[in-house]
Amino acid sequence: MTELHDTLVEFVQVLRTADVKVSPAETLDAMETLDIVGIEDRLLLKNSLSMVLSKNPEEKEAFNTSFDRFFSFNKFSSENNAAESGEDNAQDDGEFDPESDAPSQQGGQGDGQGGGQGGGDEASEELDFDPLEAQSELGKLLLSGDRMEVMIKMAEAGRQVDVNQIVVFTQKGLYTRKIMEAMGLKGLQDEVGELQDQGDRPQMHLAGKLKAARDYLREQVRDYVEKQFFLHADESGKQLREELLKKVKLSNLEKRNFKDVQEIVFKMAKKLVSIHSKRRKTFKRGQLDIRKTLRSNMQYDGMLFDLKWKSQKVDRPKVMCICDVSGSVSNYSRFLLMFLYSLAEILPKVRSFAFSSDLGEVTRLFQQSKLEDAMAKTMRDYGNGSTDYGQMLADFRSHILKDVDSKTTVIILGDARNNYGDPKSEILREVYDKAQRVIWLNPEPKSSWTVGDAEMKKYAPCCHQTEVCNSLVHLERVVGNLLRVAV
Repeated sequence: MTELHDTLVEFVQVLRTADVKVSPAETLDAMETLDIVGIEDRLLLKNSLSMVLSKNPEEKEAFNTSFDRFFSFNKFSSENNAAESGEDNAQDDGEFDPESDAPSQQGGQGDGQGGGQGGGDEASEELDFDPLEAQSELGKLLLSGDRMEVMIKMAEAGRQVDVNQIVVFTQKGLYTRKIMEAMGLKGLQDEVGELQDQGDRPQMHLAGKLKAARDYLREQVRDYVEKQFFLHADESGKQLREELLKKVKLSNLEKRNFKDVQEIVFKMAKKLVSIHSKRRKTFKRGQLDIRKTLRSNMQYDGMLFDLKWKSQKVDRPKVMCICDVSGSVSNYSRFLLMFLYSLAEILPKVRSFAFSSDLGEVTRLFQQSKLEDAMAKTMRDYGNGSTDYGQMLADFRSHILKDVDSKTTVIILGDARNNYGDPKSEILREVYDKAQRVIWLNPEPKSSWTVGDAEMKKYAPCCHQTEVCNSLVHLERVVGNLLRVAV
């Protein structure tokens, strides 16, 4: 049962790689489930573990895929079931059978002896000498015909060489060799060499059988490693790629990466939704709610065991997002808008605006169109022309400022490069005075904020917060802090 528990722990690691959250307590529950339902009924085991280890439809889908791929070698099949399935199915299921025709024929061709002979008992009856038995441990195992034991040894060797750490497909040959060596390849090779050196017919016949069995085993190990790659490295490689895309500058992304980054944005937004979806209350310790405390402690004859503190309900914020969509910062704006609209469940009052000079509201466009179509139209309608932050602020004061109140968070994303025009920072000061928070996200490093036509030195004093923001990691941190403070 210990080996089964070890295998289950490996499976839990695979689930975590596939974004199924499994706690240590749930792992222990899964072990108890395994002890109760047993391994004889694969479907029962799958359904039982699914109930313990997956919590929502997305996780159940990932669980089903991971289970089918992880247990594709039927690690949980009993030896009795394997025996009952019989040697009749050996060639159909592709598993190793040293007495099958193909390996024996390969062996006959390999040693140059018995070229027309088949395998199995028929071939043994035609021999005019007593066949020898293998002496190496791996040779004995391969010629025993015990397919289940071969698979168990293969899995143990894979665990020994950490095949679950495979990262790239080019490592397939490396791990195949490591597993073969861990199973005892050297002993088998030495035995084959000694038999061939002796050169007699019985020795050559056994050497041919061992070489055929070795070659067939190598194919099985390759298949095993390949499946381990798709089980572990495929998901971990995807995670590695996601981590790299999170950190790369959004301006350096190519169009072919947009779909991947969009998926990452939705995943990050989903994570923030799960953290901040409940409307929380801020409890101010020290302000005792006398009525609730007395009512709650009546059952204790007036003894104050259960203290109740006054609480304040926190409303969800109104967010106004103003994005510079001129060529130099259009990618940053694209993904900030995508981020905010992915958070509609917990930020239902997002209003979005785009500009390069004149300011326009695109809230309804995003609500009524597909995300990509809305992005394309926004960039097309507002992304042309010379950047003019002063004109943008003037338009904001004329049409939007009246809607700003003490619950409004204004997020401005842009490089503040105004082509040496009037920055009209006094208008931003008016916004600062009315809004709850003004956050400026600048994709350029701080060393560039005062260089050339950049006006951040005038805009920064009119903001509650200024941040460098040029990657998905930065966007996630800024939006996460917004939710943490305001929701």
